[in-house]
Amino acid sequence: MSAVLCMHDVRRRYGAGATEVVALDGVSLTVAAGEFVAIMGPSGSGKSTLLNMAGGLDHPTSGEVLVDGTDLALLDPAGLAAVRRRSIGFVFQEFNLVPQLTAEENVMLPMELDGTSVKAARRAAREALAAVDLDGRWRRFPDDLSGGEQQRVAIARAMTGDRRLILADEPTGALDTTTGEAVAELIAGYAADGGAVVLVTHEPRIASFADRIVWLRDGRVVDEVDARHGARVTR
Repeated sequence: MSAVLCMHDVRRRYGAGATEVVALDGVSLTVAAGEFVAIMGPSGSGKSTLLNMAGGLDHPTSGEVLVDGTDLALLDPAGLAAVRRRSIGFVFQEFNLVPQLTAEENVMLPMELDGTSVKAARRAAREALAAVDLDGRWRRFPDDLSGGEQQRVAIARAMTGDRRLILADEPTGALDTTTGEAVAELIAGYAADGGAVVLVTHEPRIASFADRIVWLRDGRVVDEVDARHGARVTR
């Protein structure tokens, strides 16, 4: 399987001298097509910083981050924005839907911003919404949907187009147990279909859907388990 995300010896420091904070300290992580990786660790361990690096939302102090073989450090802001629109889907705890747009329009938005025609974007949006069991609710606004339905709209938006990588930051944190597990199953299904997923969670039951679980502490990878075989990964 080809590597979709490759992070090599990534370090991220904020501030300097006595006020310096080390958020990531030499993290290396490779995620292949068809693989679902869960990131766990205590608050302040660097989980969200890792996702920000993987998605090009922040830059490492040193080290490399490659998405589909492209070194994000070599891209200008326009190039980074294009990679985020075309190659990376983001799913957050807060849903981040535009309240003035319908479910269909929220899913269409990234495609339209990238130049896709309205007709093609609408067709892809409806297919994605049907895939997350929201067929027929295309014209509902976020406020008319439950929390679980809003998160499914966000997942549909992340999966549309040719994106090969989904980055999810506590996507089930605001949901009840049953709904959260349904969302985790949708994300796992995306990986099973050939996508790559990196999901941050503090919930072991959500991490159990992953193929591999990586633990962070103080900005470092301290443990890694192949969840499919119950074996510790040797680094």
